[in-house]
Amino acid sequence: MSYSIVMQTPQYQIDSLSALQTLPITATGNTQAPILGGIADIKRATSSAVVSQYDIQSLVQIYATTQGRDLGGVATDVRQLIADTAKEVPKGSSVVLLGQVQTMNSAFTGLLFGLLGAVVLIYFLIVVNFQSWSDPFVIITALPAALAGIVWMLFTTQTTLSVPALTGAIMCMGVATANSVLVISFARERYEELGDPVAAALEAGFVRFRPVLMTALAMIIGMAPMALGLGEGGEQNAPLGRAVIGGLIFATTATLMFVPVVFSMVHKKQGAKAAASSEIPHAAH
Repeated sequence: MSYSIVMQTPQYQIDSLSALQTLPITATGNTQAPILGGIADIKRATSSAVVSQYDIQSLVQIYATTQGRDLGGVATDVRQLIADTAKEVPKGSSVVLLGQVQTMNSAFTGLLFGLLGAVVLIYFLIVVNFQSWSDPFVIITALPAALAGIVWMLFTTQTTLSVPALTGAIMCMGVATANSVLVISFARERYEELGDPVAAALEAGFVRFRPVLMTALAMIIGMAPMALGLGEGGEQNAPLGRAVIGGLIFATTATLMFVPVVFSMVHKKQGAKAAASSEIPHAAH
């Protein structure tokens, strides 16, 4: 059985270079204890008080925060500055932009994929329910108008694109799709009865005008206090309300005016193709 003993020199005995040089080094079974200055070179030098590492490499961190500008704009300027000074960076070194910028980029990427995925899932869900590929396409034609309204509202209010704004865009997609489904479902019923896509689209636009407008106004009025950013901390969630309001204004207009027109055009074209295909057997006969 063997034992090992670790001894530590008190701090007050190594408060100078001479004290370190004359510090005896003892070892088990060694009668003549050497001193530290006899086996090592001791000299003063300067070093960083805190040593940080990233991917096992030492780094120098420069902390900064934004004031009066959005994080995305500042990050763009910093990236441009890094690119302009890339040739001046010493060999073996690199300049990397870290911190909240990475979190912002990952959040934007996830929400944008979520927005695209929501549109695709909505489309396929309506395909299953309507048993058609054309009518779901007519329904989602209101979504580009919603995106245009979101961009217009953010630009008009000088609001930067942020995570709450993208969250509001996803919310707006759902309401806009629901209103469009309301119009097209009624137009399909009238088309089956009348057989005229133009008359069915006109009737759907007039009859469903009040329900669609009431649904959109309820959402817009509910989001108005949030969009104004009143109260302490209200500016943080204001982009969400503004995105929803702008998107619904444009989407509601498109649902009541543009979507019925697309419905009539699509079904008129389908009716013409069906009539042409039915005439071919009669001509052959």
